[in-house]
Amino acid sequence: MFDFANSGYTTVVITAIFNAYFVSVVANNESWATFAWTASLAASYALIILTAPLVGAYADAYAVKKPLLAISTLGCVVFTALLYFVGKGDIGLAVILIIATNYFFGSGENLIAAFLPELAKNQALGKVSGWGWGLGYLGGIFSLGSCLAYITWAKTLNHEPDQYVPVTMVITAVIFAVASLPTFIYLKERAIPQPHFYGDKVIQESFLRLRSTLANVRQYQDLVRFLICLVFYQAGIQTVIALAAIYAQQVMGFDTQETILMIFLVNFTAALGAFAFGHIQDKLGHLVTIAITLAGWIVMVIIAWLAEDRTTFWIAANLAGLCLGASQSAGRALIGLFSPVSRRAEFFGLWGLAVKLSSILGPLTYGSVSWITDGDHRLAMLITGSYFIIGLLILKQIKVDRGQQAALRN
Repeated sequence: MFDFANSGYTTVVITAIFNAYFVSVVANNESWATFAWTASLAASYALIILTAPLVGAYADAYAVKKPLLAISTLGCVVFTALLYFVGKGDIGLAVILIIATNYFFGSGENLIAAFLPELAKNQALGKVSGWGWGLGYLGGIFSLGSCLAYITWAKTLNHEPDQYVPVTMVITAVIFAVASLPTFIYLKERAIPQPHFYGDKVIQESFLRLRSTLANVRQYQDLVRFLICLVFYQAGIQTVIALAAIYAQQVMGFDTQETILMIFLVNFTAALGAFAFGHIQDKLGHLVTIAITLAGWIVMVIIAWLAEDRTTFWIAANLAGLCLGASQSAGRALIGLFSPVSRRAEFFGLWGLAVKLSSILGPLTYGSVSWITDGDHRLAMLITGSYFIIGLLILKQIKVDRGQQAALRN
């Protein structure tokens, strides 16, 4: 249910509505508007990279994943609602609020993922993770649908974007808050507090645990390899998430209505991929599942690069949806398998760090190629495919049994 709750934020704020509003209304379509948007997101991801391992170490040491999740949820909900006050020319306010709300969202994403090994047996990690990702995509559809219903009504009253988009931020915040309540009512903190080496000095405690993990990283060589693999293939995934709509409009000539319809359908196929592969991966194995999806991503990039008509591009978009749901759920499950019981939140913090690093690397690569080539989005998309190839090559060096044994020894 938490995956259902928080997915509305990314779908509405990051992918579908507020990003376009920021560029066209808040920044008045200035030449630097898109860069300001991506730079704001990059700043929030950089903050998460700096704090995620420490937050995870603190959560493990004191067994406080749930209270920290409540704080991150409250932060994301409040700052999302405050986007209501962002109007024409409010660049500074918009940047500050986006950095804050995306930071709290990303931090909460790491914390909820750390509950996965407590809720599922090793042989069912993929299935349960798939349920979460599948419900997440449905949550994104629900939030986006609610906002679009309001926008449709507002347009009948001849409201302008600076009148109806701020209201959608409040709608998104309310849905997030209400849908997350089952998590905080029913979810139990099953972790056991770890020995404290520095008493109440929580910062020193967190640094000590993080240093201990890094010092013994050789014991988790398969985890480290997978985190590196994750950085590369997630760079490709995050690029597609952030820029697919732009590619559709700039290259394929989609209008706003067609783009929104594409986002809806891709969320459905992503949910289908998460549910279906969630069951399949527990039988095939997480590595095999990830390898299949990376091959699918490579095929998708080639189809999108070659696409000259909309039908072909629709095929690429829905293939991306299937691969998206499958690869996201399989990656989270594998981290759970490689994580020692006493350091789950800390290791999922490292997982979040890798994903956030990829969220900076991938889109900036695409944007740089597009800028250098004077708007050649096809070449930028093709180069994005190289990240999936690199990820597939690194994946071949990982052994699940060895990684699982390392986690059980510690």
